Amino acid sequence: MKSGKTFIGTSGWKYRHWEGTFYPSDLKKKDQLQYFTAHFDTVELNNSFYRQPRLQNFETWGEQAPAHFTYAVKANRYFTHLKKLNVSKNEIVEFLNASLGLGEKLGPILFQLPPKWGINAVRLEGFLEMLPSGYRYTFEFRNPSWYHETVFSLLKKYHCAFCIYDLGGHQSPIISTANFVYIRLHGPGEKYQGLYGQSALTTWAERCNTWLNENKDVYLYFDNDQEGYAAFNAIELKKMIKS
Repeated sequence: MKSGKTFIGTSGWKYRHWEGTFYPSDLKKKDQLQYFTAHFDTVELNNSFYRQPRLQNFETWGEQAPAHFTYAVKANRYFTHLKKLNVSKNEIVEFLNASLGLGEKLGPILFQLPPKWGINAVRLEGFLEMLPSGYRYTFEFRNPSWYHETVFSLLKKYHCAFCIYDLGGHQSPIISTANFVYIRLHGPGEKYQGLYGQSALTTWAERCNTWLNENKDVYLYFDNDQEGYAAFNAIELKKMIKS
């Protein structure tokens, strides 16, 4: 019997090219989130990566979603791209305090590191040491030099998840470093393009079932936003996994 819980959704929900594909063409923009939450119980909040939301923004998102809903929050690029994790604890706490506006609907915090920044284990551990307890954190390393046992060990030490992802034909290692698993699927071919086929979805379903049987929660987000493919793939995978 599976004891972990699955959270399957998409990276964001506001895309103009989802209108008339996933969203009915006559659906008003203000009703898109309500429509989305009728199909999914989670979403990856990615506009927080580009603009730092305030407490009130998070509170509004929380109020707009039903009680069972979960937001994964992509941390602002200030931490990852501008400062490359060289920040103060106060800056981290300020961001996290704002995210608490989501209340019980707050899921994992995602840190996506830039592709041109190679491994820096010292910088990473300094950052991990500053992260307050009580949250779930996951790290997506876009530069393959971070695929190193030292990094995996640090993530395990601080109970953070290695973000499993595929992007532009590249597949990251498929490993688990925490009591939950975090996956981002950016498209089966070109970045953010294409529809995952039955074979790929079956493989991911089998992997997810294995982790669920290990008592690990699984968060999986499709980011192949072209033509609303992410939403359609997420719906299909949800049908394949029961937990």
